[in-house]
Amino acid sequence: MKILIIFILVFSNIINAHAMTLYDQNLSAKQKSIILISAHTTKGDLTKLKTELNAGLNAGLTINQIKEALVHLYAYCGFPRSIRGLQTFMEVLDERKAKGIIDETGAGASPVNQDGSKYDRGKKVLEELQKTPQSGTLTGYAAFAPVMDTFLKEHLFADIFERDVLTYAQRELVTISVLCAIGGAEPMLRSHLAICLNVGLTPEQLTEFVDIIRPIVGKKEAKTVKNIMDEVLDNKK
Repeated sequence: MKILIIFILVFSNIINAHAMTLYDQNLSAKQKSIILISAHTTKGDLTKLKTELNAGLNAGLTINQIKEALVHLYAYCGFPRSIRGLQTFMEVLDERKAKGIIDETGAGASPVNQDGSKYDRGKKVLEELQKTPQSGTLTGYAAFAPVMDTFLKEHLFADIFERDVLTYAQRELVTISVLCAIGGAEPMLRSHLAICLNVGLTPEQLTEFVDIIRPIVGKKEAKTVKNIMDEVLDNKK
């Protein structure tokens, strides 16, 4: 009898551990909300965005986290979409307040360490994201238009990515959601899917990401995303 009890306890622990592992490999409710909020903002579907903003707050995202996601995405899909997203979020917050719902504001951005040039700080962040040293020689579009390299390093990867309201993983979810929603950005999507793996997102979570994004971007675009993801995962083996 004692042996049977011990066996049951051990087996139960194994099952629980396996279930926990599977849970860890799935996207959380907050992560799913970040994806849907970012994609609908990029598409300009403000009706669906309202629904997902409410869902994000209900899932536990703070006001500042959602604001930060809406600000972050402007670097990839422009000010008009970002501003309309923020305006829609303001409407949602007013509607919830009128219903007596008090949402958590959350922490704001901490002061950024200003030591060193902004370009070098951005370069360091990019190296951390890509897990690869940045060459001192510009190539491709950066050599063709060096000012674009400067803007990316100094603004995107310093001004934006250095802010701590969102984690790197959360920022990358925003980024790949926008890139999928706008379409035609395969080289950047490939790069950022690889970064997703570098900052802790799992292959299982990226597979789930494609399933979430498919109804928004359509089957054709989702298939392209899946093919790029498979390529990135194969290169990581």
